[in-house]
Amino acid sequence: MKIARLSLALGLMLIGSANAGTVEAYKALREKAWQSELDTNPVLATSLGDSRGNGLLEDLSLQNYNALVSQAGEFLNQLNAIDINDLPVDLQVDYAVLKRHFSDYVDGAGFDHTRYVLFTNREGWFSNFISLPYRSPFFSFTDYQSYVDRLSAYSALNEQGINRSRKAIELGLTQPCEPMQGFETRFSRELVENVEDSDFWTPFAKEKPISLTSAQWQSLQKQARSAIEKSVIPSFKTFLDFYNKEYQPKCRKGVPGVGSTENGQAYYAYRVKSFTTTDMTPDDVHQLGLQEVTRILAEMKDVALSAGFKSRESFIEHLRTAPQYYMTDADEYVTYVAALAKKIDGFMPTLFGRLPRQPYTVQPIPAANAPGNTTAYYEPGSLKTGQPGIYRINTTELEQRPLWELPALGVHEAVPGHHHQIALQQELDIHPFRAEGAFFTAFVEGWGLYSERLGIEMGLYDTPAKQMGRLSYEMWRAVRLVVDTGIHAKGWSKTKAVNYMLENTALTEANIDAEVNRYLTWPGQALAYKVGELKIRELRVRAERTLGTDFDLRAFHDTVLENGAIPLSVLEEHVERWINAQHKKR
Repeated sequence: MKIARLSLALGLMLIGSANAGTVEAYKALREKAWQSELDTNPVLATSLGDSRGNGLLEDLSLQNYNALVSQAGEFLNQLNAIDINDLPVDLQVDYAVLKRHFSDYVDGAGFDHTRYVLFTNREGWFSNFISLPYRSPFFSFTDYQSYVDRLSAYSALNEQGINRSRKAIELGLTQPCEPMQGFETRFSRELVENVEDSDFWTPFAKEKPISLTSAQWQSLQKQARSAIEKSVIPSFKTFLDFYNKEYQPKCRKGVPGVGSTENGQAYYAYRVKSFTTTDMTPDDVHQLGLQEVTRILAEMKDVALSAGFKSRESFIEHLRTAPQYYMTDADEYVTYVAALAKKIDGFMPTLFGRLPRQPYTVQPIPAANAPGNTTAYYEPGSLKTGQPGIYRINTTELEQRPLWELPALGVHEAVPGHHHQIALQQELDIHPFRAEGAFFTAFVEGWGLYSERLGIEMGLYDTPAKQMGRLSYEMWRAVRLVVDTGIHAKGWSKTKAVNYMLENTALTEANIDAEVNRYLTWPGQALAYKVGELKIRELRVRAERTLGTDFDLRAFHDTVLENGAIPLSVLEEHVERWINAQHKKR
């Protein structure tokens, strides 16, 4: 008996030792991957208070991209050599996140589209750079010097982006013509004659900071002036010349979807799986969209009738055209949005047990990025560099931006949506690779859309117009499933996509045009919202039914968010464990 017990104890010790070795091996690999991420993304490093990337921008060269793909493959091989069952539960979640991250990166590298299509009608290396004056820390001499050095470094980055985009032209992988109309006008603001009229001069268009000497300030201003004159402005001119003379004449005509390009159907199928973090096919998503559209149409009809209109269509026409729903002054619009955001803040303690420390603010989208852009978006901040989260709103074409959309918009982009989720993720006790590096659109955008529904529980939709605003936004995400797959997998034209959205949503024509252009140039991304939201809603219903009167909404929300952004399959497993643990306490 003693021998048996001794053998058992020895066996358990050996297993524990083996597990400890596996845990240490995994943690070492994870840290190596994170340090590589910081080396690769110098702007991210700076935002986290890491000085290794000061003055540098990312390397967009094809040579560096190939090296990163090779490295990701090595990380993936090392992960596959580790048995996930030898890790504790918290690290199993961590492992699954990293594995999905690297698997997706390697799978995407198998397509020329990933390798050479570097910009859409609204995003690219240039738009990220345009945000630099607003997203950089400016506390010390080192901060300002880093910013100035990055201005000088932009010419090299721009040339790398252009070189890879030339290969896209050669392979017939340019963007379709229709959504790129007017694209070149976005950059006219950057082609200034006077440096002090440039957005990039903004950090120097103020009084000298007390932390700098007069000599330092004068030197920095001189360097910045030179960098803007010799690097920034010429680079935007070079890009425009490339776009107008080489790229635009070769834009894709005919069927606009990516499925019409070489290997495009396989590429789109990859994008569907990548953005949804599921095994859904394009047709699965299309059918899900059709079902959701039918359901929401019925709810919209009920709201229209309650408002005294004979049909959904007549109420929507009223909402699109009645002057009382629109503002004309941009400053008043920003003030209105900010006041609504502050009202929503007051509901947060009733919905969450844990709130992030980082605040957020409401600001317009920078002028160079605003034309043709979406109604709003969120920019993450950083406590380490003193940057708040920013709820960016589009103040152009205000006659197309109704007030009845704003409650749903605010809860999505700010709180309890993107700001709450992302700021909290940055403060969680998880490895920085997950807190700052990994990003899963289905979770992030799914949570944003789920947050719109929380507006019902806050009482935000207190008029039929606001109710229709929420339903219109939900319908917007549902029709995306139909339209995005219709365009890229089923050969839809832009006109067909626009008409489908006009028929089924309350969105204005300008918003619909901007959205369809986005789907045309960014295949698959728009699918993540509804798929993610439906999974979170499904998990909530499951928890409510299982726990009954013991269901705690705040605890459920904290559970969903306590791992940061994760693949939907990992989220489901985590919530199931929480439900089972709560059930056992009863």
